[in-house]
Amino acid sequence: MPQTDRIFLDARELEHPVPLERAIAAIRELGNGNYFYMIHRKNPIPLIELAKEQGLWVLNREDENGTWHILIARDNTLDLEALCDV
Repeated sequence: MPQTDRIFLDARELEHPVPLERAIAAIRELGNGNYFYMIHRKNPIPLIELAKEQGLWVLNREDENGTWHILIARDNTLDLEALCDV
């Protein structure tokens, strides 16, 4: 299996608009074989909509503690479900 690199952002303690700004910068760098993984206290709808508009693959899941896990990839062969920590 090829190497898959994770670009990680823990946005739980960051104030608006910092999480969105950092996430946009990260997804601009996405290529094949890497993905963006963010944990956040909210479901970042604007980020998800932006990613989908750009044709990126998105997975968002809320864990039992109310923390959101958002995974975004350009490469549609990546199994985001398997990469999610929830």
